[in-house]
Amino acid sequence: MSHYQHIGSALIHGGISNDPRTGAVNVPIYQTSTYQQDGLGKMRAGYEYTRTGNPTREALEALIAELEGGTHGFAFASGMAALTAVLSLLHAGDRILISSNVYGGTFRLLAQVFDHFNITYRIADTTDDAAYEAAITEDVKAVVIESPANPLMTVTDIRRIAEISHRHDLLVIVDNTFMTPYLQRPLTLGADIVVHSATKYLGGHSDVVSGLAVVKDDALASQIAFIQNSTGGVLPPFDSFLLIRGIKTLGVRMDRHVENAMKAAAFLKANPAVKAVYYPGLEDDPGYAVNKGQAKNGGVMISFELHENYDIRTFFENLQLVMLAESLGGVESLVCHPSTMTHASIPAEIRKQVGITDGLIRLSVGIEDIEDILADLAQAIEKSEVK
Repeated sequence: MSHYQHIGSALIHGGISNDPRTGAVNVPIYQTSTYQQDGLGKMRAGYEYTRTGNPTREALEALIAELEGGTHGFAFASGMAALTAVLSLLHAGDRILISSNVYGGTFRLLAQVFDHFNITYRIADTTDDAAYEAAITEDVKAVVIESPANPLMTVTDIRRIAEISHRHDLLVIVDNTFMTPYLQRPLTLGADIVVHSATKYLGGHSDVVSGLAVVKDDALASQIAFIQNSTGGVLPPFDSFLLIRGIKTLGVRMDRHVENAMKAAAFLKANPAVKAVYYPGLEDDPGYAVNKGQAKNGGVMISFELHENYDIRTFFENLQLVMLAESLGGVESLVCHPSTMTHASIPAEIRKQVGITDGLIRLSVGIEDIEDILADLAQAIEKSEVK
């Protein structure tokens, strides 16, 4: 029985938080590929080969399961490896619904890999109950949701979509990368599976690539465990150790991230050079009310557009503190151009259809001093004006 009630303590003490053999307060890095057996069929503590099981990885898997309110966790070599394993639950002829804007890698995986196996996708408006239900045909077996979605921060009512989906026996998969279990727990809202690119906020330091999946159903857990072992995209022991280490500070980091993001969003909203701001933490954002009902706050990610008389190339070139880079969720502030970076794999006509414009800028607000972040954004915006 745990001696804590709040997630801030679970981040540090959850799952398998120490080593019962030695009393080490951190689970050791079991950097081994295989384990000595005491005889045929006689494994020590149930371990035979690290692809199948490793104590460091299992400590991480137990931790993320507890944090998400699930029963079983699975750690993979990347977020895409986690999603690939989850989508491998489906069969030829099945169709998957996806939110109208999702990470470009998710789209690419479905459009260019799973289509080889006759597993297809359809884009659905998960913000509209009637439109979503109308998109469900007999061949649809699952839905993949991001909320807030990447990169337009569109909010989906996870409870409602789960209710509708379960009436049609669909598997509800939620990518919780942007919010983390510290801010939102989709399994408690009705989702069946949660996936993470743990490279982002869970790791938090831009030094490890990793993915996680969590379920609350024993049958699903058994299937994913089989897929994880069979396909082999597991997270190595050292990376598992780094991710546990990162998760311990998730609470204090996210509090600072969100504090900074709120101020950055307000700054951008008030800047006359900015045409639009997408951030569900703003009260006038279309997703504000739904997000408030299912998440602790608006999260950290912000997207925005400058007016036409500002050159985004010049904006990017003049940033000094905020770095132009792929990814998000590290302690440092990062900015990217979705159309040519994170979502370049989505065809231009589909990007246009879902609202991912060539002028869209995505900002991952770090934990630097907010005055330095705002000053850097301000000077880069000012220099990008075409006169």
